[in-house]
Amino acid sequence: MTKTRATAIGFVAVLLWSLLALFTVGSAPTPPLLLNAICFSIGGTLGMIWTYASGGLRQLRDINWKIYLFGAVGLFGYHALYFSALRMAPAAEAGLIAYLWPLLIVLLSGLLPGESLRLGHLIGACLGFSGAALIITGGGSAGFQLDHLPGYALALLCALTWSGYSVLSRRLGETPTSSVAVFCVLTAIASWMLHFALEETIWPETPIAWASTLALGLGPVGLAFYVWDIGVKRGDIQMLGTSSYAAPLLSTLVLVLAGIAMPSWSLAIAALLITGGAIIAARASFHS
Repeated sequence: MTKTRATAIGFVAVLLWSLLALFTVGSAPTPPLLLNAICFSIGGTLGMIWTYASGGLRQLRDINWKIYLFGAVGLFGYHALYFSALRMAPAAEAGLIAYLWPLLIVLLSGLLPGESLRLGHLIGACLGFSGAALIITGGGSAGFQLDHLPGYALALLCALTWSGYSVLSRRLGETPTSSVAVFCVLTAIASWMLHFALEETIWPETPIAWASTLALGLGPVGLAFYVWDIGVKRGDIQMLGTSSYAAPLLSTLVLVLAGIAMPSWSLAIAALLITGGAIIAARASFHS
């Protein structure tokens, strides 16, 4: 598989994550940990079926348990920290801090063997973050308050968790992508346990809610993790990090088309910043 093709496959995850907000809204009022448990159960089950059908179960038995622990901590840790951060701090501010992860991927990837961090990657990632900030804050200033400091800290840990998971996955290039199925199963088990310990059980109540939940498990909280694994292991990780800022942009556009959000000038400016950042990063990758 070529590096360009692996990068394109990895970008499919960004496209799928752009549907996360729409399906999450549609799945209401199911609480977050239960939603997480259902979705990862779907993603993990389908992954195990695919692994069995492709004859990859023997590969799974040969993988070190530390790698499974790493993957489960990455997937579960990111979502648990994200949900907790949004409960303890305003969504706009916490979301903005959490979305530092693409920029952190670009920065941390420069430490990887065989990778070089060019000025274009850094400029592109900063422009992308500026565009994401416009979308998340709605063009206004983020009102950070000391009262919400614990929530902000969790959001920062969230960003560090996903960027660390993505970059360190590069070091596990020999580990088959089918291992992600086990990551998802372990994340589902942890989510079920925490749900029953901390939340009231509220199942999806309408056909639309069930359809949204199933779509989440199949796409943004399912297939996305498998294609992302291919992208970060075999593709251009710096280009993937910068292009990840397309997720909040596309997500907002989807909500606008669905009539859930309203178009605005800040959205248009954000589109220019994110697109421009991706082009600059792509040029830097092309010339590296």
